[in-house]
Amino acid sequence: MDGIRAIAIVLVAAGVAALATPFVMRFAVAVGAVDRPNERKVSRRERMPLLGGLAVATGCVAGLVLATIWPGGPEIWPKAAGFLLGAAVLVGVGFFDDRFTIRASVKFGFQVVAALVAVQAGFRVDLFSDPITVQTYEVPIWVMLPISLVWIVGVTNAMNLIDGLDGLSSGLGAIIAATLTIICWQADQWVGVVIGLALFGALIGYLPYNFPPARIFLGDTGSLLIGFGLSVLALEGYRKAAFLAFIVPILALAIPLLDTLLSIARRIRSGRSMFSPDKLHMHHRLLVREGSHKNAVLMLYFLTSCFCMIAISFAQIDGWLAFVYLAAVVAVTIRLLRNLDAFSLDGPAAPKSDETDPALSVPGGAPANDEVGERR
Repeated sequence: MDGIRAIAIVLVAAGVAALATPFVMRFAVAVGAVDRPNERKVSRRERMPLLGGLAVATGCVAGLVLATIWPGGPEIWPKAAGFLLGAAVLVGVGFFDDRFTIRASVKFGFQVVAALVAVQAGFRVDLFSDPITVQTYEVPIWVMLPISLVWIVGVTNAMNLIDGLDGLSSGLGAIIAATLTIICWQADQWVGVVIGLALFGALIGYLPYNFPPARIFLGDTGSLLIGFGLSVLALEGYRKAAFLAFIVPILALAIPLLDTLLSIARRIRSGRSMFSPDKLHMHHRLLVREGSHKNAVLMLYFLTSCFCMIAISFAQIDGWLAFVYLAAVVAVTIRLLRNLDAFSLDGPAAPKSDETDPALSVPGGAPANDEVGERR
């Protein structure tokens, strides 16, 4: 794919998402899909419009349509159609949850359906590279199916759970989408490249409305879409990286995946339900530590960018050097988590007052979407 075509896809997706967002804001208010603050949320602003995912989805579809009709472009159909169908399922269930609130079991069921659609379209863990011989083997279907489903549903929920501050999920999604697009490009996986460019462009176009202080929230409509898109991008590019292939997308998605795994571990250690509420996520701790909504978000952008750069470089490493590199990354990650006190069961101290950060009490506070996970 040439550079002009790639830039065109990004610009069209970004432009359409940016133009669609004000209309989505008015639509969300008109249909009553607005945020309702409670004690489990960072936000204290009443009636902030949700459904930001509709603008992201519109931009993403525009980018994919351009790639499809561009003469001489790579053949991305019907695989891209499978992505769009699975995404449509999650956007639909996210819309109903943002407007009416639906049961966790129902949402989970639709996530599995969307994952099955993606697997059927070809987004799957179907190859495995032996770390010793570097030979590649096909994965039998009875192993491929559950691993692929767990990956897609897991990443989808990870991005949903981390959507707790203005611009957090959309910004992290853009950074990770760009990274996975580069990995797909390095592996000549053009379906992944096109989907990644469209998703990245749509998020960039939407982000100015969502960055602190936000004027609209993603809601489940957006966070589920972003997580689903990133999960299929990772599956599209993982097996083509030379060594320890699946580590590459895991590194790119390290922040949301670590946050989710630590949340589950904390709740099990304390004897509570995995879906019970708490304010011990990374973004909660950073919000207290940084004393600023925007600073906490920018810090998580920076950390995610570091992991993404590691992922890109790791994709080019082969042999035993990869084990040494991976061990160093693990050691640094553990140190980072300790510095954030992420292993503690104690919550961060509350800010001295809402005046510490206007986003906590005036327009711009984001829903701590851990409440979505809590309802699951």
